[in-house]
Amino acid sequence: MKKVPPGMAFVALTTISLIVWMRPLLATFSLAIDDDKYTHILLILPLAAALIVQRWKAEGVAVRTWTPAAGLLVLGLAMAALARWGHVGGGDDGSATLAVAGLVVWWIGSFAFCFGGQAVLSFAYPLFFLFWMVPLPKAVVDWIVAELQHGSVLAAQGIFLLFRVPVSREGITLTIPGLDLDVTSECSSIRSSLMLLVTTMVLAYLLLKAPWRRALVIALAVPLSIAKNGLRIFTIGMLGTRVDESYLTGRFHHHGGIVFFLVALALIFVLLWALRRGEISATSVVSRQTA
Repeated sequence: MKKVPPGMAFVALTTISLIVWMRPLLATFSLAIDDDKYTHILLILPLAAALIVQRWKAEGVAVRTWTPAAGLLVLGLAMAALARWGHVGGGDDGSATLAVAGLVVWWIGSFAFCFGGQAVLSFAYPLFFLFWMVPLPKAVVDWIVAELQHGSVLAAQGIFLLFRVPVSREGITLTIPGLDLDVTSECSSIRSSLMLLVTTMVLAYLLLKAPWRRALVIALAVPLSIAKNGLRIFTIGMLGTRVDESYLTGRFHHHGGIVFFLVALALIFVLLWALRRGEISATSVVSRQTA
């Protein structure tokens, strides 16, 4: 009997997954379209696929089937069944989280089953990047929003003090001369913060090789995101009190987040450049020593 090519087997297993997980997958994409706290989910699948294709073309893969990976396929189906018919904590949120997590487990298991365990290790970063598709329960997202909200308040207060602007804080309200700034949950900028984190993860994977350098730049993306939210609050407050009150309610207030996202992204690029330069220098030193 002729052996099925690994690529065809992977396509078949992926097709099966799309049939089994059609409902939770469509529900997740619908959530990502309707709720800006989950918008980043729309980017994950195409980005992960692009990263896999890029690495495959650059380095290829030695195909070695790994039968024990069938356990991951069983686990993925079990998670889907539990999400569909079991009683999962968190109600619909918990079921959606478990179902999509099961789908990602199935995909990783399919990859391992068709191409081998060594292939999973080689492509671990883009494969596990797929877990960003899993929609977090609302309670978890609300907690993240609250933390970003309070972090942004503290960051904005620090920037006001840095520029010697009198400021006082009570909860999530900042008071400067002539203005009280209520930093609502919408001001947490969770969408741009998650976008920045996802973008940083992709760039770190493409531009850096050392795991610790990748981890460093990704870890720094979190406080940098909070800082750019604080900068946004500071800028709107200063423009609203020193230039024109319309800045407090106008287009810049509601749609100016892209400006601060680009500022933060530019700083990420500077950090990546410095880390990549250090990585290249370290590689050159090792090459000279072994020559």
